[in-house]
Amino acid sequence: MRFLVPFLLILSATLRGQDLPRRTDDTIPAQVESMYVRGLQYLGKSQNAQGSWTDSVGGEPAVVGLCVLAFLAHGEDPNVGPNAPFIRKGIDYVLSQQNSGNGYIGNSMYNHGFSTLCLAEAYGMVDNPKIAPALKKAVELILNAQKRNTRFNAWRYTPDSKDADTTVSGCQIVALLAARNAGVGVPDDAINKGLAYLAKNRDSEGGYGYTSMGGSKPTLTAIGSLCLSLAKSKDSKEYKNSLEYLKKNLDYRDRYYPYYYEYYMSQALFHADEAVWRDWNARNIRYMATLQNRDGSWPGAQGGSFSTAGALLSLALNYRFLPIYEK
Repeated sequence: MRFLVPFLLILSATLRGQDLPRRTDDTIPAQVESMYVRGLQYLGKSQNAQGSWTDSVGGEPAVVGLCVLAFLAHGEDPNVGPNAPFIRKGIDYVLSQQNSGNGYIGNSMYNHGFSTLCLAEAYGMVDNPKIAPALKKAVELILNAQKRNTRFNAWRYTPDSKDADTTVSGCQIVALLAARNAGVGVPDDAINKGLAYLAKNRDSEGGYGYTSMGGSKPTLTAIGSLCLSLAKSKDSKEYKNSLEYLKKNLDYRDRYYPYYYEYYMSQALFHADEAVWRDWNARNIRYMATLQNRDGSWPGAQGGSFSTAGALLSLALNYRFLPIYEK
């Protein structure tokens, strides 16, 4: 996996704050708050002057976008307050990585998809007039890449790819749905074709494979399940089968991309069945507590910035600030 991942915006919307669904029915677990604050402190201290991070993947706009989302998911004010500079510098960095001609952000569709998601979630929260036009261009690139991929109607590593896989495609679908939620025009046909591609990679047990039905994995199944949830398509037998598949794998850990899995699994279960999510969340809190370093970071082969952002975002459903967490 490579990280390294008709339009009209009403003027008044750029000035509004989105109605953020922070939970009010119970308190945030103290252990979660402690871990989260320490993680954000690490990200703040390790961000460079350009708004990116200096570890092995910290210059990738996808990683910067995920770090920004980790701040926003905690309810940090992006316009004022101690963490506002980190958020704003991160967004400025993502914007600086966009091709002014075609709207492509970074050098892979992983970078582009997660950067688009970041801009979509930041839109309406962050007072930056550059976000709206950049988000529009980013969405147009995703849509145009899908149109060019006439065989699969989906996505892979570059905008010109003629093949597809479930991880890159899921990333673009989530970004499109977040952009739609922010007010960007995204055709139903684009979403439906993307979901149809994912369905071709789903087996009879509800598990999703990478480029076929074979070799299903919880990580891929979480991605497919989340896309259906966000598209408001949760009534099918196939969706229910995927939930059962995930329920059988609550103790699964992805050996190669653990925080990528945690990031998607938390969202997939929350949107599918909150009781199941609470069970998984309790396990995840305990697991993340055993891994967090003394400096607040989480260890991982992809670098401290990505690992820490992924770990924090796996805990972020405890706060439910981001618009994409709305049910």
